[in-house]
Amino acid sequence: MTEQVEWSEPEAVAVPVSSAVTPADAADGARLVAFGLQPKLQPARDQEYAELLRRYREDPAFARLADAVATGLGLVVLEVSPRAGMAVTAAEDSVFAVRMGDYARRTSADSGDRFLHGLAHLAVAAMAFPRPEDLADDGYIGRVSVNGVDAFVRQACRRLEERADEQGENTDPATDAPGLEAAWRIWARRSSTGATKDARRLAGSTTGIIGKAVAFLTDSGFLQRTGDDGGGTYRTTARYQLQVRDMAGSAAMAELLELGIVPVTDGTASLLPAEDTEDLELAADAGLPFHS
Repeated sequence: MTEQVEWSEPEAVAVPVSSAVTPADAADGARLVAFGLQPKLQPARDQEYAELLRRYREDPAFARLADAVATGLGLVVLEVSPRAGMAVTAAEDSVFAVRMGDYARRTSADSGDRFLHGLAHLAVAAMAFPRPEDLADDGYIGRVSVNGVDAFVRQACRRLEERADEQGENTDPATDAPGLEAAWRIWARRSSTGATKDARRLAGSTTGIIGKAVAFLTDSGFLQRTGDDGGGTYRTTARYQLQVRDMAGSAAMAELLELGIVPVTDGTASLLPAEDTEDLELAADAGLPFHS
């Protein structure tokens, strides 16, 4: 006689509603990341964007989901707030990463110019936020001009050349020398403006390179153009402040700021006058103030 075994369905495990992820939730999380990839879009001007930001801040499960979507796309979430929206930056291996080599190749066939384009971006960041407290203050707005950035870099070049002379190292830099020691020679030899036959700024001049950099930053939602003085004046956005915070620990940026070319005392920054400007090539109106 065999015993009859009674089979029963396993008891269903109750799943909290809040932890269940639906396809609609995943779509909303991806939608929020998509908004974050539109840097010029302001949450205050888009109701759906603002609502998804509110949900992110109030619903931890949804926030984790959106963060996971961003991570899967190779993005790093810098901040999620009404002021910055969903501010993301691309990791090095992300399909969204813009590599300096690719960026420079779109502007010039000269591989040496890549160094100058990188230095232009570094200088804009250093001038926009010359003090640690500027980066820490969410309400701080930096202001830069194309000609002001060029003057800043040229004074940095002069300071670096003087330092190399003092140390007896005014020769081609060694392979382990800091990047700025190599860059100043290239920048100092390049024309500040130059001009085409119709008086347009040469793309390969240093102000042309800076102009390309600030135009890229403006298109990326990091700067806003405010006027035409000084070759073009710009103000920083919350997204740019977050980006610069992310790169503030770089050795090159620290070295540039340590040269002491941009003094800040009462909240207004300007270039220190060079000790001898007779052979220092500066663009017109280079000394405009660029901070408020």
